[in-house]
Amino acid sequence: MAAHNELGKQGEYLARLFLLKKGYEILETNWTVGKAEVDLIARKRGVIIFVEVKTRQNSVFGYPEEGVTAKKEKLMMEAAVFYTREIGHEGEIRFDIIAITIEPDMEIRHFRDAFFPVW
Repeated sequence: MAAHNELGKQGEYLARLFLLKKGYEILETNWTVGKAEVDLIARKRGVIIFVEVKTRQNSVFGYPEEGVTAKKEKLMMEAAVFYTREIGHEGEIRFDIIAITIEPDMEIRHFRDAFFPVW
């Protein structure tokens, strides 16, 4: 497996631990439908949260959250529609980003409501 794939898996693991410690329930990991993949789907207080995890070794080339493109947002929104219909959820949903920088000191930043769907 390529080094960037290993870094991504490490980041997703750290993000899961982070969310669990904050009281989130993890519903799905690496959930896919069509061309869309959602790194984590979680629930807290009845809200379904679709989470994109971005991990970088350091911030030399920018912050991890800057890597979430408009295309990725659109795919996550499409996945959210499918997922919520599949499980029969008619309540609130949210799109978050968890950005992880490994060096020089590991930092995890959680961006709640990182973007809003344009239906």
